[in-house]
Amino acid sequence: MTTTLTRTVRPATMGDLPGVARVLGRAFHEDPLFRWMFPDDMGRIARTTRASALMAGFSYVPLGYSAVVEAHEDAARGPVIRGVALWSAPDGSAEGAKDTLRALPHWLGLLGPRRFARAMHYFSALKAHVPHEPHWYLSMLGADPAVPGSGAGTLLLRAGLERADTGRVPVFLETMNPANLGYYARFGFEVTATVAEPDTPVTHLLVRPPVPV
Repeated sequence: MTTTLTRTVRPATMGDLPGVARVLGRAFHEDPLFRWMFPDDMGRIARTTRASALMAGFSYVPLGYSAVVEAHEDAARGPVIRGVALWSAPDGSAEGAKDTLRALPHWLGLLGPRRFARAMHYFSALKAHVPHEPHWYLSMLGADPAVPGSGAGTLLLRAGLERADTGRVPVFLETMNPANLGYYARFGFEVTATVAEPDTPVTHLLVRPPVPV
């Protein structure tokens, strides 16, 4: 598919959730974290899509910091979401206890009791390496693989980094995919820690300091 199109970065809304979940489900269904959480190849893309909807709908999108790339590819069809970035602000509001508790029953149903307990232990281990200083947190960044080479992910990342630089605030993220390290290094991210819990994905934690504007 050739995309000679207009692409717009705009804030994500709750009305975008189906498109947000679709893009992230496609983008992450082969990611090491989601392969670990959902080992069944046949059902993984559906479960990854559901997990993405939970993260976006309960925490990241309602607070107004997340963004999408909207592409105008076909006048008859209307705009289509082709990229998603889920962000948490420096006040950590997207990681609030209230929203986390509301989502837990849905995660338990999606993962099952045993894998849910393992996932909670794994994410607790990651939290020990989160920077103490205020920072923007990039939870998920994905471009729709149905349109390869669209540049949607880079558009979203640059927009978020510009916002962080304006406020003189660093950006933090985790990746379980070593193929991503070179990509993020091009934008000034550095690995600050690596977490290798037993029977879980090796996770790299990256920080990018603010760049003067």
